[in-house]
Amino acid sequence: MVQTRYAPDRGLQARMGLTMFLLGVVFVAFVVALVFILAAFKVGAGAIIFLAVLLGGGLTFGSLFWSDKIALRASGAQEVSPEEAPKLHGSVDRLCALADMPKPRVAIAQADMPNAFATGRNTKNAVLCVTTGLMRRLDDKELEGVIAHEMSHVAHKDVVVMTIASFLGIVAGLLVRFAFYGELFGGGGGRGGNNNNNNGGALPILLIVMAVSVVVYAISFLLIRLLSRYRELAADRAGALLTGQPSALASALTKVSGAMSAIPTKDLREAQALNAFYFAPAFKANTTTLSSVFSTHPSLERRLQQLSEISAQLGR
Repeated sequence: MVQTRYAPDRGLQARMGLTMFLLGVVFVAFVVALVFILAAFKVGAGAIIFLAVLLGGGLTFGSLFWSDKIALRASGAQEVSPEEAPKLHGSVDRLCALADMPKPRVAIAQADMPNAFATGRNTKNAVLCVTTGLMRRLDDKELEGVIAHEMSHVAHKDVVVMTIASFLGIVAGLLVRFAFYGELFGGGGGRGGNNNNNNGGALPILLIVMAVSVVVYAISFLLIRLLSRYRELAADRAGALLTGQPSALASALTKVSGAMSAIPTKDLREAQALNAFYFAPAFKANTTTLSSVFSTHPSLERRLQQLSEISAQLGR
């Protein structure tokens, strides 16, 4: 593991460990429940579960090892050289020296939406991307605060943890699809008289497996979103402590969140696929309790409160 000067966050590590443990418990219970259900109906469970785990593992592996390429393609970003973006590269160089970590590849997305993301399975395969809208709206200190936030995700290996944590939800989602189509459980369109009996026997299996899978998916989804919100708070904290400028990061957050309301809804919807990566979520502010539970990011108020506390601590 590459060591950096980013302040270690014991709270982040504890929550990551607890969330991964809970997801592991849910996964084991999920598999046991499926085996029990399918065995009770005398349906072979091994091939079904193996196929879902195999496909889920393949998707997880792909998203982990090609997360940088996927994110750059989805955002329409292009990598830039120091000659093409000297100011941006200069900021990244200073922060890398400050953090004592390898320099990520640097990319720019031609988009008015002010945002940034960093992804990659480790510091040697990381890429940092900022939008032209972000660079246009922020001053140098604010931009460095955002970059420090994003680079902390790489330093803390957040992409690896979140990708592995998503594995259970992927498997559960695949099994919901298998149950819906029913072909693997003997629920096909049918040829001949015996298929009516097969379809009748398969129906309760389909419904039960689908119900269990939906519950497991919902639990894993909520746990991952909870982890994601704390992950963002931890990145704010690490970035603010690295630069020693929590007020600059707070100012950047306020500007970015305010600018989101001026971005066309169509553009925000198109960008929402990358919300888990972004510095700030690509949607208009919504303070309802339900939206906060499902959000990938903590509320602006919560983030500003933490930065204010850090500023007070540094001022002592």
